[in-house]
Amino acid sequence: MLERQRIPTDAPWAAMVGYSRAVRVGRTIHVSGTAPVGEDGSIAHPRDPYNQARRCCEIILAALREAGAGPEHVVRTRIYVRHPEHWMEVGTAHDEAFGSARPATTMVAVAGFLDPAILVEIEADAVV
Repeated sequence: MLERQRIPTDAPWAAMVGYSRAVRVGRTIHVSGTAPVGEDGSIAHPRDPYNQARRCCEIILAALREAGAGPEHVVRTRIYVRHPEHWMEVGTAHDEAFGSARPATTMVAVAGFLDPAILVEIEADAVV
């Protein structure tokens, strides 16, 4: 089996659930669903879908860098939004982060997240 590199997360629920921010196996990196958690552990930018999506992308890009990749290596993203009407603001932030890679993506509306202040969560897969 190929070596597994784990990129940890300080998200408050990570230890309870038992997951990593990202896992790299060989040339493939999988980044977990990423909520807009601020440096202090709180949900960043309440009521602001664009800046929440930007924060999600910042966290994803930091995990990718730690695993030896960049936005150009992203081949797939999945975007989960609480309110379908936020699709354009969230999509704009996604485009700013990953637009040059033009990854395959899916955006779906969901009933809710673990914290009611979360409006968006994003996950990504990359190949280096």
